[in-house]
Amino acid sequence: MKIGFITSEYPHPKVSHAAGIGTSIKNLAIALVEKGIKVIVFVYHQEEDTVVFDEGVTIHLIAKKRYKLLTWYHYRKQLNWYISNVVKEEGIDLLEAPDWTGITAFMHFKVPIVIRFHGSDAYFCKLDKRKQKFKNFLFEKLALKNASAYIAPTTFAGIETQKIFSLNKKKIKTIHYGLELKKFENETPAIYNRNTILYIGTIIRKKGVLELAKIFNKVVEQNIDAQLILIGNDAPDLKTGTLSTYALVESLFSNKAKKNVSYLGKVPYSEVKNHIKNAHVCVFPSFAETLGMVTIESMALQKPVVNTSIGWAQELIDDGENGYLVLPSDIDLYAQRILTLLNDEALCISIGKAARRKVETTFDIEVLADKNLDYYRSLLK
Repeated sequence: MKIGFITSEYPHPKVSHAAGIGTSIKNLAIALVEKGIKVIVFVYHQEEDTVVFDEGVTIHLIAKKRYKLLTWYHYRKQLNWYISNVVKEEGIDLLEAPDWTGITAFMHFKVPIVIRFHGSDAYFCKLDKRKQKFKNFLFEKLALKNASAYIAPTTFAGIETQKIFSLNKKKIKTIHYGLELKKFENETPAIYNRNTILYIGTIIRKKGVLELAKIFNKVVEQNIDAQLILIGNDAPDLKTGTLSTYALVESLFSNKAKKNVSYLGKVPYSEVKNHIKNAHVCVFPSFAETLGMVTIESMALQKPVVNTSIGWAQELIDDGENGYLVLPSDIDLYAQRILTLLNDEALCISIGKAARRKVETTFDIEVLADKNLDYYRSLLK
């Protein structure tokens, strides 16, 4: 079998951007290659047209282009033409694409196309209680309508997306994102930088970063040694029009808390694991995710995680057993969960071990790759 993935991101030095979507695709792509499957990844909106090879995966970088009129349409048709040629030349059996922006709207292929719910603009607008542009909804709706089937990383994401776009429930299969567990080993979980709280993710309102500032203010009031490290790209704030969401976050820190905050900006993916290992507690107070790769990575590295209590996170963490689930707007309770962990080393070790077990039983890419393959094969019959 030969599988093609269409994406705007992928972890590779020549690719301009990579985050959770790209990481989840790469984890699956490598696992499929190890099972004898030919994998070709098409990464659009890049700086140049070129082909690179990485860990057995063939990666086609497709340059972004602008047209005098209707760039959104003509670029999609250009992608359609390019990908269709490679599909024919390589004998690709099936394509997979993300739901975000409805990139495959106006595209037609001679092989089945599966859309994975990494999170559409409509999905995030609903969770974030924002109005979506009608054009964005139309593109996503059209792309989904033209797909043969769908994969949801959590049941929650599947149900919400199905309701938003009135999709056929029978065409939706829940298959979690997975990790290559041997690459996420922590042989010294008891060694870390005490009182260090780590956040990894885009600095954007929907990720709960404004609430995190208020939470950290509460933490510092009771633990003057607490340190907060934030890693991730800064983003404009759509609600206020501010160019930097981090500027808003920074304005919320108390004078005492501000001295104990380090914002590192974007950090190479190869360095992220060390930051997680060095952390005492990892926090992800998001209001909008489909699953959250960095949560799974932190759990695999035996870190106690305080996550959100919203839908998708309930499929990752069993509250009080292998992490904590708290609504980010409950500032006092969220801060208290962090303080409980900072003050109890034995509890951190215990929850960290339980978190690792959860990942081993639920998010092992070796098992999940087989589930993806079985689903792909069912669509080719």
